[in-house]
Amino acid sequence: MTTLTSGTDTLTRDALTVLQPGFTGTTAPDWLLRRLGEGLASVGLFGRNITSPGQLAALTAQLRAERDDVLVAIDEEGGDVTRLEVRSGSSFPGNHALGAVDDVELTQQVAHELGRRLAACGVNLNWAPSADVNSDPRNPVIGVRSFGADTGLAARHTAAYVTGLQSAGVAACTKHFPGHGDTAVDSHHALPRIDVSAELLGERELAPFRAAIAAGTRAVMSAHLLVPALDPERPATLSRRILTGLLREELGYDGLIVTDGMEMRAIAGTYGIERGSVLAIAAGADAICVGGGLADDATVLRLRDALVSAVRAGELPEERLSDAADRVRALARWASTAGHPAEDTHGTGIGLHAARRALTVTAAPGLGDPTAFKPLTEPPYVAALTPVANIAVGDETPWGVAAELIHLLPGTVTGGFSAGDGPESEAGESAARAALQAAGPRRIVAVVRDEHRHPWMASALDVLLAARPDTVVVEMGVPQAAPRGALHIATHGAGRVCGRAAAEVIAGNTGM
Repeated sequence: MTTLTSGTDTLTRDALTVLQPGFTGTTAPDWLLRRLGEGLASVGLFGRNITSPGQLAALTAQLRAERDDVLVAIDEEGGDVTRLEVRSGSSFPGNHALGAVDDVELTQQVAHELGRRLAACGVNLNWAPSADVNSDPRNPVIGVRSFGADTGLAARHTAAYVTGLQSAGVAACTKHFPGHGDTAVDSHHALPRIDVSAELLGERELAPFRAAIAAGTRAVMSAHLLVPALDPERPATLSRRILTGLLREELGYDGLIVTDGMEMRAIAGTYGIERGSVLAIAAGADAICVGGGLADDATVLRLRDALVSAVRAGELPEERLSDAADRVRALARWASTAGHPAEDTHGTGIGLHAARRALTVTAAPGLGDPTAFKPLTEPPYVAALTPVANIAVGDETPWGVAAELIHLLPGTVTGGFSAGDGPESEAGESAARAALQAAGPRRIVAVVRDEHRHPWMASALDVLLAARPDTVVVEMGVPQAAPRGALHIATHGAGRVCGRAAAEVIAGNTGM
């Protein structure tokens, strides 16, 4: 497509305004600053853009020097999905841990403190929380990002999270509408399909979004999934029936609608990002999220020009694009005047406190009360059974209990094991044999993540526990599989503080 020469006319400015692009590097590139001057109103940040709070604050200040009301967005859920602490692991447990505690005041406090830290760095829009009801335990992309499988629990904690986050001056973006929990397909890779009745969707999937709307969520993110009961032809992100008919008209939502990343295969592989962006705005979306994978000026120009050309060709009403741009500007005004708490009102340890409360500690069948477990006094061998990380979580954030055990039990040794390319049953046995050999006489701590979704992990634990019944098992995903091991610790997430809380139990140092 030919690049438009004008960057200042109203139509072109509106087309830029509805984009939320990303970029590479830890300082703003010249092209991004130039587009901010031409009308771009939002920027999305990822882990690749962040090295420290100070660096992030300098980056956001650089952006605001060009446009003082710019929306700076980030995907900071806490727990497994962190961008602020992508290289160290999160100081906050994620949604599933908060749901396990089921204390809405605690959830609100955690969200407030996370928002306070974002605001202190100049971030004012958070693509969180996930309001998905994790009703399918096979779900490969939601899992611990959900508050849980119970609709009421998910609804009340979604509302609490929205309230806490926005009390810190950071806009919440509740996702993934109309609900991504009942699927075994990751929309980063393909188009999921949810085949349930409209009645069940209304009772289950939509309840947390109703709660978020009632709590005043400033933004809602659409999901790239097909819901035939609502629209048999187009995925939610591109569906006028879902975004306008359901979300706007039926649920009465009047805030910003943001798409999930348009370069995800569910959209890019079927419609292409240009056509997908046009259809999304036409359907009722107000902002196009792009930049997780495609993060350059050429992408911004392609999408800008596609929107302008669609208006000129009569495929996209100009008033619809103008309305979308106005909603972006309205949120930018709110964010620039919301005010940011200057002090930590809940204590910097709120994340660890929440992670400790989230633990479920179970003794092996027949071994009695878990409080009878004798903490380790000698450094163990930690065998981390590692699955392939989904794209939302990424593989650059460390997880587990080894780093924390090393502090509590110096001399702790660790090794990582994965399924590899062979049959899963053989992979599990092979991993277990390797772990046993590496451990030698040391006590073994086996760390898993969603054992119920990975047969090779279950097989590995079978072999480990047959050979070493005194093995401690730590489940850092959804604890769907039956507890086993001399002691079984479910952390309900893999944030750094979750690993710390589990390590304290193993070493008998509760930190309380």
